[in-house]
Amino acid sequence: MGHLYRLSLKDFQMDEQTAKRLHDALANELLRRVESGEAGASDLSVARQFLKDNGIDATPQQSEPLADLAKSLPFQIPQTGS
Repeated sequence: MGHLYRLSLKDFQMDEQTAKRLHDALANELLRRVESGEAGASDLSVARQFLKDNGIDATPQQSEPLADLAKSLPFQIPQTGS
């Protein structure tokens, strides 16, 4: 019978270049799925969280597609400072 190993994050230390390559690969794959139209709900959720985790956000004033989405909602979104 095989041995079970308990691993922690410290067991997976990686250098900065490897971390950057992984980060870039994830960003590129998410972008490819979104742009191709194949992204499902879970892909979109991962993309949203990826952007949030990296401090990337937008307001409807900064993004025409976001503004269009906000206009299509069946309720009003409170305006924040410009």
